[in-house]
Amino acid sequence: MPEGISTVGVASTYPADMPPQHAALPVWNAENWFYEDWPVGQEIRSLRRTIGEGDSHLFNVLVTDMHPYVQDEMFAAREGVFGRRLVAGAFVFSAGLGLVATNCVNAFSYGYDRLRFIKPVFIGDTIYTIRTNLEKTPRYPELGLIRARYQVFRGEGELVLSCEHLQTVKYKNPADFVGKTERPGTA
Repeated sequence: MPEGISTVGVASTYPADMPPQHAALPVWNAENWFYEDWPVGQEIRSLRRTIGEGDSHLFNVLVTDMHPYVQDEMFAAREGVFGRRLVAGAFVFSAGLGLVATNCVNAFSYGYDRLRFIKPVFIGDTIYTIRTNLEKTPRYPELGLIRARYQVFRGEGELVLSCEHLQTVKYKNPADFVGKTERPGTA
């Protein structure tokens, strides 16, 4: 590592397969925080994103979601409960979480709990997300478990989706957690 150059990502900085002047640059949107660094109670808000026709259609094609509520304007207008096409809930989930996602090289997705699609999102709606860090628990000899709540809003604060994300995160100093983990001896 060159002297005086700060790094943002541990594993993704200074790769041997790049020109040295490129490898020496910090990686944008990559983080290297550890379990001990994660602040319980912290809240962050994302930028806003308007979901366009092309965004919605491309997602539906990629995941083969051809339900008439999301793909058929005539059906949605004439027979749909909402009178217009919806944005697929899976896309609202993906886009909403993506708005606050970080690329931490020490964190690994463990799963999602309490996923709820509270209200519909329509093409042309603007969404944003608030992430709240809820709790952390020592779990494995090398990794702790963190839980964050994601709330996706449309317009000016109408809640449309809520879920909790669990991640395992490396300890900065695993020796500090010997005897404190829920699952000793397994990783």
